[in-house]
Amino acid sequence: MANRYIDTHTVRQGVTGSSYYVNAVYPDIPVQDSDYYVITTLEDRLDLLAYSFYNDSSLWWIIASANALPGDSIHPPVGTQLRIPLNVQTIVSNYKRINLSI
Repeated sequence: MANRYIDTHTVRQGVTGSSYYVNAVYPDIPVQDSDYYVITTLEDRLDLLAYSFYNDSSLWWIIASANALPGDSIHPPVGTQLRIPLNVQTIVSNYKRINLSI
């Protein structure tokens, strides 16, 4: 399984010397003609959808971000139309560019 903290940065405060994590910033994902749409069922999970479309379950955050889903559950509401962006390389590149500059 992929390490979800691999791109998480730590910052050390000057005076106290303590470290803290910097939250990841996710890129905007505009609607494109190549996007795919699904209606969710009871069995659907964001990680399983990501694996099905991207062959990488760790990219579940792309589907969550594209659909403005809260980050507290990998279970999308049943009967919801989800947009599945297919331009994964561009999205991941934007994510890395944004988070490397933090």
